[in-house]
Amino acid sequence: QVQLVESGGGLVQAGASLRLSCAASGRTFSTYVMAWFRQTPGLDRDIVTAISRGGQAAYYTDSVKGRFTISRDNAKNMLYLQMNMLKPEDTAVYYCAATSGTAIGSRRISDYAYWGQGTQVTVSS
Repeated sequence: QVQLVESGGGLVQAGASLRLSCAASGRTFSTYVMAWFRQTPGLDRDIVTAISRGGQAAYYTDSVKGRFTISRDNAKNMLYLQMNMLKPEDTAVYYCAATSGTAIGSRRISDYAYWGQGTQVTVSS
């Protein structure tokens, strides 16, 4: 079992950067494909990016390619999301999630057994 706790959200202006962190409990962090999702009111939670167990492969949704970078430190049980050149449309609650599946970038919420509580990111124009 894994418990996930996000941090690092906040209010920034367009063009700024933020780094989200997700701290994972348990000894099996490295066995999970990890992902960041985001959700805005009235819309479905949608995947932003995902990373393989060892960190060598990653998936990015088109809207964040070139601006966001996902990374992980398995020795520290940490997942990160570096967000650069933020836009107002990036405003959302961001969640980290863990799946024991093999696919990197699955959009199916049900594929992810573990979720954090979310952290709010607000980008003003």
